[in-house]
Amino acid sequence: MREKVLEIWPEINWIQNGELREKVLQCWIYAIENSVLSAGDLEKIPFSLLLKDCKVSFMNHKRTCVQLAVSMARIMKENFGEEIKIDMDTLIAGAILIDIGKLLEYEMKDGKLTTSVAGKMLRHPFSGIGIVDRFGIPPEVEHIIATHSKEGDLGMRTVESIIVHHADFVSFDPFKA
Repeated sequence: MREKVLEIWPEINWIQNGELREKVLQCWIYAIENSVLSAGDLEKIPFSLLLKDCKVSFMNHKRTCVQLAVSMARIMKENFGEEIKIDMDTLIAGAILIDIGKLLEYEMKDGKLTTSVAGKMLRHPFSGIGIVDRFGIPPEVEHIIATHSKEGDLGMRTVESIIVHHADFVSFDPFKA
């Protein structure tokens, strides 16, 4: 499973801290092993069940979000210099993990992918925190997972969370139209 996860998530290797990189990898292995989906399915299923006729895959959306977040952070660091502090490992790990809880939201009914009762009652930021906390993911990364979607709108977001939040919506909102 390790090789399959690294195949769909080469961005995991962008994390410089070896311990954090391994924890992120272990989170994805666990999530896939406890999902109705395989690693290969993630490259085929639509990234959202909320969008009718969505042709963009889960992994295409996820990897785009990570790549956008990293690009935005690099540009911000280049332009703002010492005026902004961005922990790239935290940002990358958070961007990779924000939707990990979705793997536990899905179920198969009559051969069709749907959202389970648990998925409707406990959205992916919450189930995602449940997964990553098992593996000792740092609170700075958990914060990104918890605040990346609408659940984070009423609270404070770190710089890394702000960047990931916007990268996620930039790669989601255009498909709502």
